Amino acid sequence: MSWFKRENGDFPTPASGSRAENGADTKTVRTEGLWIKCVGCRQTIWKADLEANLNVCPKCQHHFKMGARERIDLLLDPGYELVDGGLTSTDPLNFTDIKPYKQRLKKAQEQTGLADAILNAVGRMGPHDVVVSAMEYSFIGGSMGAVVGETIARAVDRARSERKPLIVVAASGGARMMEGVVSLMQMAKISTALAQLDDARVPYICVLTDPTTGGVTASFAMLGDLNIAEPGALIGFAGPRVIEQTIRQKLPEGFQRSEFLLEKGFLDAVVHRRDLKSYIIRALDFMKPAA
Repeated sequence: MSWFKRENGDFPTPASGSRAENGADTKTVRTEGLWIKCVGCRQTIWKADLEANLNVCPKCQHHFKMGARERIDLLLDPGYELVDGGLTSTDPLNFTDIKPYKQRLKKAQEQTGLADAILNAVGRMGPHDVVVSAMEYSFIGGSMGAVVGETIARAVDRARSERKPLIVVAASGGARMMEGVVSLMQMAKISTALAQLDDARVPYICVLTDPTTGGVTASFAMLGDLNIAEPGALIGFAGPRVIEQTIRQKLPEGFQRSEFLLEKGFLDAVVHRRDLKSYIIRALDFMKPAA
């Protein structure tokens, strides 16, 4: 077995900045993080090219995830204002699983620079003054707890009081179960606020991105006057593997993907990311009542 053991000193590798045995300076070229493998076509993509293409694979058009800030930058004209920020969870259940919920929150806040999995902004989209609420999937899977629910509800109330169209960008694994029933209550709270928005005849457009699942799909994500999805987005309540195990049947090809849902009448449109802003502007031209 000693054949398989590497002794100290075997296979020496010069450290970055050290000199090789011949005395010449060695240089280390760091490429980690500069290339990304596309999950759609399995091709390697230069990260800068991917970002310049709105995080869409230039070869197969696979739509990578985008953060909440990037979403707002994509949709709103320069000069928008972030609002309704600063809310943080109080950990109402003092919840602990593998680690305390408070630790999960702190880590997510440090990694994303956000207080929670949501950003609200007001600004212009072409000729329209709008309110945008964008979810951040990298913050605990974009899960909806009390802060996300309250922040979206404030966006709905702002849209109603100021009579500005509301655009919500959904990206979530569903309700944040570390907050228990407090999380589930957000479904009813937001849905009730959206009913009031509908009574006020203020347009509401929801953009469903990959993934939009669980309690988010079961509430506000499917209540838009216009429901738009990005290509290839996973949209549903339970995941496809859970459904297959429950019904003991093989699901159809592309089940719960946006194109499948469009075909079955659950969506109004599937729109490429590069066309999303212009598509929403045209929709608001039609939907927004005359002043």
